[in-house]
Amino acid sequence: MIDFASSPQSTLGVEWEIALIDRESGELTQRAAEVLGILRERRPELLEPASDRAHVTGEFLENTIEVITGVCTTVAQACRQLQELTDTIREITDGLGIEFYPAGTHPFSRWSEQPVVAKERYRRVVERAQYWGRHMVIYGVHVHVGVDSRDKVLPLVDALTNYGPHLLALSCSSPYWEGIDTGYASHRTQLYQQLPTNGLPFHFDTWEQYSEYLDSLVATDVINDPSEDRWDVRPVPRYGTIEMRYCDGLASLPDVAAVVAFTQCLVEYFSRRIEAGDKPEVLAPWHAQENKWRVARYGLDAKIVVSNEPAQRTLREDFELLLPELEPVARDLDCEVELAQVRRILAEGTGADRQRAVFERTGSMREVALDVAAQSRARALR
Repeated sequence: MIDFASSPQSTLGVEWEIALIDRESGELTQRAAEVLGILRERRPELLEPASDRAHVTGEFLENTIEVITGVCTTVAQACRQLQELTDTIREITDGLGIEFYPAGTHPFSRWSEQPVVAKERYRRVVERAQYWGRHMVIYGVHVHVGVDSRDKVLPLVDALTNYGPHLLALSCSSPYWEGIDTGYASHRTQLYQQLPTNGLPFHFDTWEQYSEYLDSLVATDVINDPSEDRWDVRPVPRYGTIEMRYCDGLASLPDVAAVVAFTQCLVEYFSRRIEAGDKPEVLAPWHAQENKWRVARYGLDAKIVVSNEPAQRTLREDFELLLPELEPVARDLDCEVELAQVRRILAEGTGADRQRAVFERTGSMREVALDVAAQSRARALR
């Protein structure tokens, strides 16, 4: 049976995927290795994982870097780590004419022109998934939250499955693909779930059942190890965390702060309820699947199924019911400032809304890309 290395409850780790674009054209640029090579010469320690600071690594594509925090206790600490490291990276990219593009998909660069990094695990993805594997020109934000008991993990997966629509909606930032408005707020979601093992989690009543499931995937050559089971929310046994993977790329640190705080508060809120003997309702998989599609299509304007009765309400109405429940938790976790950014996104709209507004105003996909780059320079909240 797979061991779960428990962590201090509600500690954090954040992974922020950032595409690199050319400052003049706005096109994706295949220069991640060049940027990381210069950083290796100047600050080699920043390419090595550490518990007390962020580090940077390459990703699936040659146009992508990923900035990863250490183990943090507050959202503010995680965002400061991301700020400090991205400031250091910008000392390199600014001189190379490169901008950051941290949104879910690029609005016009062609997927077929984006080389995959020459690593064995990436080669396996492309070899197995072929056409769809090459389409993974997508960018996201992942949040790890520490869980102090294995017994809580699977109920927390169920809870975050129920609230996956909310997490995705806050981050929707991929309406365009190769110069076309897809009609979706999150086209990235539709692409990402084309790969085997990606998508919504299955429900298991016991850790033993979950372990047997993973063993069966390895035994039947679906995956090589448990890390390749890429659910939208999943346990990460070796870290003792639950990992939230629903989200599109987020254009700014204030947006990252909103989603990280919302995730941390959800996990802590439901952890307390589970300790009190109140396990979350397991939403029927057909409802969970429909909710995910509706939010990918309509963003914050979606109506979602909220119980198996069945009952539904608008996503915005559900946020208004949920946030007052989370705000006392945010006070305990010292992330009130960051959770308040959720209300800002609800008022201002998502990244997808902003991209469409920029295109309507300018008629230029290049301006859409450069506006995301400009947003990426917003500073951490504190």
